[in-house]
Amino acid sequence: MQPKKIMICDDDRGILEMLELFLELEGYNVICEINSTHLTKQLISHKPDLLLLDLWMPIISGDQLIKIIRSTPEIKEIPIIVLSASVDGPEIAGNLGANGFIAKPFDLTDITDKINSILKN
Repeated sequence: MQPKKIMICDDDRGILEMLELFLELEGYNVICEINSTHLTKQLISHKPDLLLLDLWMPIISGDQLIKIIRSTPEIKEIPIIVLSASVDGPEIAGNLGANGFIAKPFDLTDITDKINSILKN
């Protein structure tokens, strides 16, 4: 069985590297994108099983990206988990059609639990 592919988009290199290492140890195939302007193209070419997306990023923010993803036929079905320190994060994520929300700073067990429950459905 192929490992599930998870794409992470966050402008914080430390968070990207830590999540990449952790999720690879959990058995996932991980693709990282630090530049939000490249995300849509990357999603179309890699077709991940799930996207972990930061809300507040320079150039194109996570909320704008969700709108773009949800209106792009090839990638609109990709499950999205929003990562954010924003107090409005859960509401924003829900209103935009994200599949989950995890508050920063996050607990790694919360991330795997959320990923596993979304990928099972």
